Amino acid sequence: MKYFFCFLVLTTASFTICAQQPRIISGPMLGPVELRDAKIWVEVSQEVKSAAVQVNKKGETKSRTLTYKGDLGNEFNPIYFTVGGLDFNTTYQYKIWINGKASTGAGEFTTKDLWQWRKPVPEFSFLTGSCSYFNQPEYDRKYTDMVKLDRPATPYGKDSSIFQTMAKEKAAFMLWLGDAWYTRDVDYYSEWGLWYRASHDRAIPILQNFWKAMPQLAIWDDHDYGPNDIGKNYILKETSRKVFNSYFCNPSSGENGQGTYTMTSWGDADIFMTDDRWWRSADRMKDSVDGKPNPEKTMLGKQQMDWLKNSLLYSSATFKIIAVGSQVLNPASPYDKLSRCPAEYDELMNFLKEYKINGVIFLTGDRHHSEIIKVDRPGTYSLYDITVSPLTSGTHSFGGPEKNNPYRVLGIDEKQNYGRFTFSGKANERKLTVEFLGVKGEKLGEWSIMEKDLKTPR
Repeated sequence: MKYFFCFLVLTTASFTICAQQPRIISGPMLGPVELRDAKIWVEVSQEVKSAAVQVNKKGETKSRTLTYKGDLGNEFNPIYFTVGGLDFNTTYQYKIWINGKASTGAGEFTTKDLWQWRKPVPEFSFLTGSCSYFNQPEYDRKYTDMVKLDRPATPYGKDSSIFQTMAKEKAAFMLWLGDAWYTRDVDYYSEWGLWYRASHDRAIPILQNFWKAMPQLAIWDDHDYGPNDIGKNYILKETSRKVFNSYFCNPSSGENGQGTYTMTSWGDADIFMTDDRWWRSADRMKDSVDGKPNPEKTMLGKQQMDWLKNSLLYSSATFKIIAVGSQVLNPASPYDKLSRCPAEYDELMNFLKEYKINGVIFLTGDRHHSEIIKVDRPGTYSLYDITVSPLTSGTHSFGGPEKNNPYRVLGIDEKQNYGRFTFSGKANERKLTVEFLGVKGEKLGEWSIMEKDLKTPR
């Protein structure tokens, strides 16, 4: 018995030491990769005292090391490095160092090419999707039908191997369309809970190869912002913004400490990444007052709307993709959408028409089905709202007023899926192809449009 006790003590001590070894919790993840710099994100454990990234051109041994200068030792330690002074159209390798030792966290990236005024416009693809739910039974809701408490719910999170499929894609980047993680009831009003949820879901093992397979960019929607359907009244919105900006390293995040909107460019496409939560009015606020659009009901807010208008006017891109967490068009939908804020909706639609903004496509998430909605506009080109959802959360069937939606060009329900947007063709004859792909990469639907079909008639 004496010897057994000694063995138990030593085993327990050894386990404690191992459990507290400094390590990478999740990542590395690629952030934006530009012509001359790249962002590399990683979350490290509380025991880490120093972190660095070593970078070299692929095929060369000469390298340089950047040491992280910020705080470490916190319960949650998401950090990122900005590696500058890079050459364009060049592949680099990198490795994360923890406490002076090389870790298993390694990967590579290729900077953008300087093609403008030098080469034909490049062909490229990006991936997109929304609604990524990972089951955690102790915090998940137990029943789908709260009336029939004797019937256990089907787990809401579905087949996460979709991320293994996506990691094999040769895409320029991934654009998350909201709900990259799902806060639970226990998280909603807990600052610690918001940090925990992002950290927990980011560290899911099946995601790790995907994080470093391509640059990751994101907008948010309600579930990675806070409680379901909440907007500007969320009391932890400041914390939520800090968490989101700590677990994604977008090119920028709003202005003056407000919102998370930003943009990115690739080839001849500008992607405007909007924030549909920070300024959002309660869904139950009246759409109209005395028969007129209610100017107090907003989704984007004045600050963001001004930025979006000026950004669209400045853009010379063939395709101007406006990414929003909620749908924008879809006249048949009874759910939240920009047109439920008619003053803002009319303002944006009138602006697009008055200034003859060409090439506009709306890209949205949220709905747990994928579809393409087409809305005609008298005197100018039709607008399209392309919804891609869900990645791993629950699905549903088209029903109610949307069952035979006359505005729907293509629809996919009851299936997990992600989207692939491909831009091809020579200058002035560019083509956008949208493919909806299943868990194993099987094609579920395809649609395309030419740039000439997104231009104001002369």
